[in-house]
Amino acid sequence: MTVINKEMLKKILEDVIHLRRQLHRYPELSGEEYETSKVIQSKLTEFGINFKTGYAKTGVLGIIKGSRPGGTVALRADIDALPIQERNQVSFRSQNDGIMHACGHDAHAAMLVGTGYLLNEIKEQLPGTVLLLFQPAEENSPVGGAKPMMEDGVFSHYPPDVIFGQHVWPDLPVGEIGIREGAIMGNSDKFKIKIKGSGGHASMPHQTIDAIIAANQVITALQTIVSRNVDPLDPIVLTIGKIEGGYRHNVIADQVVLEGTVRTFTNDARSQAKERLYSIVHHTVHAMGAEAEVGYFEGYPATINTPKWAQHIKDTAQHVLGEKGTPEVNPSLGGEDFSRFLEKIPGAFFWLGTQIEEKEKQMPLHDPRFQLNERALSIGVELMAQIAVDALFTLERGKKEENENRATTI
Repeated sequence: MTVINKEMLKKILEDVIHLRRQLHRYPELSGEEYETSKVIQSKLTEFGINFKTGYAKTGVLGIIKGSRPGGTVALRADIDALPIQERNQVSFRSQNDGIMHACGHDAHAAMLVGTGYLLNEIKEQLPGTVLLLFQPAEENSPVGGAKPMMEDGVFSHYPPDVIFGQHVWPDLPVGEIGIREGAIMGNSDKFKIKIKGSGGHASMPHQTIDAIIAANQVITALQTIVSRNVDPLDPIVLTIGKIEGGYRHNVIADQVVLEGTVRTFTNDARSQAKERLYSIVHHTVHAMGAEAEVGYFEGYPATINTPKWAQHIKDTAQHVLGEKGTPEVNPSLGGEDFSRFLEKIPGAFFWLGTQIEEKEKQMPLHDPRFQLNERALSIGVELMAQIAVDALFTLERGKKEENENRATTI
């Protein structure tokens, strides 16, 4: 079995860190990753890795062909940033106002470039093909970038047998990963509710229908979906993240807009939450004499790991990191566009521990002070490369066994 060379890993690590910081310094929003894409293409060219472009506008597909025929393994990294103003004071802090890599996609892209370098250096030993997917617009739910890449034919010439992805995870220390069979991340839907009342003077509420009071009742009532409608063993989180309404202190508002998200693991809970949200909103505002318009937008489906390939990641990780490197983890109700790849292709998604040493100062993903421990980058590169290598040989063995069984049957 081919094992990733540690010296080769050390050789590329400085490039990976430099690339991660370069991408962090100049982040770009979903669908606007033009310079990010150019930087990635430049590094692939430098490392002698063939690639194609034009997928979902800014997506890139690196192609590494082994010395002999075999299966096809796809590795994915997302490349877009978030509309967040960075509050860190690091030397490579964002130079693009109001935009930040607060979800680690800079690290994902840099690690995949490093992974590509390692695999390209040993391609003569590999049976089959490895695809490097640099995916835009992961943060742009519900559209995303995975589906547009597939619609643009990213897999037309090289249909993958299996696909893998990783995500930096500040809840896990460096040297550990999170992997599990089945659901690892949830359905992520969003909604927008426009409540219409009748405005007036603050001293004469009897002449109005107060949209803010109606909105208050709706916000409270919606939480009964979680506490009273859905099986408590089938988790759901409903969050109101944005409220807009009112004009000034002495004016009763005639309109309020609420925006929020619903997170679930199962399709049953997802359907039930959606149905109850419509019913609760309309009945509640009707009781207050108001009206409502509800928009409900189904986002990314749950990220469901194929059991075989989740175990594959666990086995490889234990070989690289040791038995303690794969602790038991609970799933997250965060959404992930990688789920759309898994709807079409077997594979698995895992979390890479990136907790900084001063644990009490560790901010979560999407926080303007989010930081990751760069010591984890070498682990992410080695692990992704070894996962791909092991998968190619697993696919090769599976094909041989299939042919032997067929020959025996004949």
